[in-house]
Amino acid sequence: MVHCRRSYAPGGTFSFAVILRDRSTNHLVTYVDQLRASFRRARQKQPFDIIVVVILPDYLHAIFQLPEDDAGYPSRWRSIKSHFSRALVKQGVRLEKNDRGELDLWQRRYWEHQIRDEDDLKTHVDYIHFNPVKHGGVDKVADWPYSSFHRYVRHGVYDDSWRMTWIPLRCIQATY
Repeated sequence: MVHCRRSYAPGGTFSFAVILRDRSTNHLVTYVDQLRASFRRARQKQPFDIIVVVILPDYLHAIFQLPEDDAGYPSRWRSIKSHFSRALVKQGVRLEKNDRGELDLWQRRYWEHQIRDEDDLKTHVDYIHFNPVKHGGVDKVADWPYSSFHRYVRHGVYDDSWRMTWIPLRCIQATY
């Protein structure tokens, strides 16, 4: 059995990628109001700040800032994922159960990265905001409706026409 080694730091800032099991669905954007309610509920139970979030049809990226004395992001994700899964069932979405009896909507694991410093944070915020363009959802970052990018524009962090240049890694890898 593979055991994930996670970084736990009270008050830490963490970047996440959380993915649906069935990548062909668009449940996250179709039921975005239920997803937002799941985030609100989790934040009421265990406070945290959402630095950035981008919701794509089958996965989402987010950066959380945890309270100074708390490193418990797994319980927050468990709350978000379980509340959203139950909300979909209430909406009439048919979800199978896995061999553990859990609703089989989400991939069991998620990717997490502890943000090291301000440069690392800026890199991740830019990457996350650019993700809808990278994956062909829109031509301009400002055109994706399910993104904290719009909040950043309102606060003057980005200009509405911000366009990060994306060079796929495979294009810049050295060939020998």
